[in-house]
Amino acid sequence: MLLSVSSLGQKYGSAIALEEINFDVSAGSCLCILGRNGAGKTTLLRTLMGIMPPKKGTIILEGNNITHSAPHLRAQAGIGYVPQGREIFADLTVKQNIEIVLRNHAIANPENVVNEITSLFPVLSEMWRRRGGDLSGGQQQQLAIARALALKPKLLILDEPTEGIQPSVVQAIEHTIRSLKGQLAIVLVEQYYDFAQSLADNYILLDRGRIQRSGIGADMEADKISDLLTI
Repeated sequence: MLLSVSSLGQKYGSAIALEEINFDVSAGSCLCILGRNGAGKTTLLRTLMGIMPPKKGTIILEGNNITHSAPHLRAQAGIGYVPQGREIFADLTVKQNIEIVLRNHAIANPENVVNEITSLFPVLSEMWRRRGGDLSGGQQQQLAIARALALKPKLLILDEPTEGIQPSVVQAIEHTIRSLKGQLAIVLVEQYYDFAQSLADNYILLDRGRIQRSGIGADMEADKISDLLTI
């Protein structure tokens, strides 16, 4: 198993944010995490990435306990993370945004990585010398995903990658994520049910920091997950 999460708990002060979170992610699969606003989805991802140290439980990546590892060590271990808000360097060009990742992490064969990224996101090659801040929201999201992929991760964590993006770009991002399945594992938080359902091998539904429902992606419709998201 690539990633195993057991009895994970998180708090904001005395308020419980996550409680008894358990799930596994196998290599090459896509786990979709769903839930209404405030359910704990982003908190879970931030805890997985080490931005918020967990209050209890364990996180195991490829047999190694990373529960208390710093975020940069998790990145080195093979976790790529695309947060809400994208967090690209707005004043740097697309080229510089990619190069700074390759340089800081001493990625081997950087030319090959750049070729792989631009083949996944052709629009980035067209915008190669444009400032990140001058890109559209959808282009910025593609750049953010490209930056995470430049690290050659084993696990890619995406926090609502379609938020505020026009439908044509959503389709492009869905196509890219689909093409990555099988090559690396994906943990995806997504607000749009149809997008999540089309990609999920497995799913968990969070409510008030707990797993309310879980199963395989093919059963999401039968499990009436879309109804639970609108209650």
